[in-house]
Amino acid sequence: MHPLLVEGLTDAAGFVGGVLLAWGLGSLLGLDPLAPGYGNSAMGGILLAGLGGGLGLHMARRWRRGRASSITKD
Repeated sequence: MHPLLVEGLTDAAGFVGGVLLAWGLGSLLGLDPLAPGYGNSAMGGILLAGLGGGLGLHMARRWRRGRASSITKD
């Protein structure tokens, strides 16, 4: 598989997974990024979803980098 395709797919999976986990956590805390208007609930949910997406992307890249270094060691 082409390395850029793997990079794109893992980045997308990490980002979407992070957003979904953050959205679930936000729902438990009463934050909804899709709430009408720009109230505290909506802004908190948007912030949490953005942080979750960024963290998921970071974790996907860290996983990919660790996997690449373990393959080169073998």
